[in-house]
Amino acid sequence: MADTKKTADKVKDTINEKIVDPAKKAGEAMKSSGAKLAEGGSTVGMKMLDQAEENTRQAFAAMRAAAKAKDLTEVMKVQGDFLREQGSRSMTQAREIGDLIVQFGKEAVAPLSGKK
Repeated sequence: MADTKKTADKVKDTINEKIVDPAKKAGEAMKSSGAKLAEGGSTVGMKMLDQAEENTRQAFAAMRAAAKAKDLTEVMKVQGDFLREQGSRSMTQAREIGDLIVQFGKEAVAPLSGKK
């Protein structure tokens, strides 16, 4: 009887060590990873809203400048300046969003790979 109990305890310990504990750790890592992804999505969304707000401000500033223009040449200059600045702003904004996505991707994967 004592041998049977020892064997049963040994099997139970082995199951806990080889199956249950790793499964718990994996579940915790998945939960942590999911939380980081949700946080990252929220941050990226807010950054995109900030960028849209800035783009809108710049567009209205350009429209005001065009409305105050004295002739067509001045309107064309305002439009050209706006398009050039907007192109540059768009590249910067895309880079910012890309960097955020990469950062959050690394942070989300870290719990799964055992890195902190």
